Amino acid sequence: MEGIDYAIMPDRIEAGTFLVAGAITGGDVTVSGCRPEHLEAVIEKLRETGATIEAGPNHLRIEPSEPVRAADVKTGGYPAFATDMQAQFMALMTLAKGTSVITESVFENRFMHVAELRRMGANIKVQGNSAIVQGVQRLNGAPVMATDLRASASLILAGLAAQGKTTVSRVYHLDRGYENIEEKFKGLGAVIRREKES
Repeated sequence: MEGIDYAIMPDRIEAGTFLVAGAITGGDVTVSGCRPEHLEAVIEKLRETGATIEAGPNHLRIEPSEPVRAADVKTGGYPAFATDMQAQFMALMTLAKGTSVITESVFENRFMHVAELRRMGANIKVQGNSAIVQGVQRLNGAPVMATDLRASASLILAGLAAQGKTTVSRVYHLDRGYENIEEKFKGLGAVIRREKES
């Protein structure tokens, strides 16, 4: 047998998370080494918020709009909007102008991050498998608790955009889906650090 070179498929959820980070903070972010064709649903929704997305063969660049516009989302199997991007997009919608409806059609009980976003000042009401998000002018830093992997990411995104300090506990969930996420955010200019929980 002869060996071959094989490239592992890029993580579309990680790429989408960093695009939302650009949108929620008003930053100009380029994600390299991704496959834009795997992120078409996320790109479409970010464009609905007013963001400009530039796509190349293996990169995406987001230039967010000011203000962010509300957009409705319904999760589904690929190629629909991924359930693993729902929490991150909800964090963005907390600061959008207008009201958005986020419908979770893949998993039950996938709105556990809602209570934590409310601690930061978000205006979200859950009705069945939908969350109605009325955008607010600002989020405030607060101590919050991550309940799962994607909730962890959404709370970090909200914290990056919030005024004041946000402490996200139980971030051990993060390491199942993101490698050195805090270092990557530092590379984009974020003031973020990981601390051992006491």
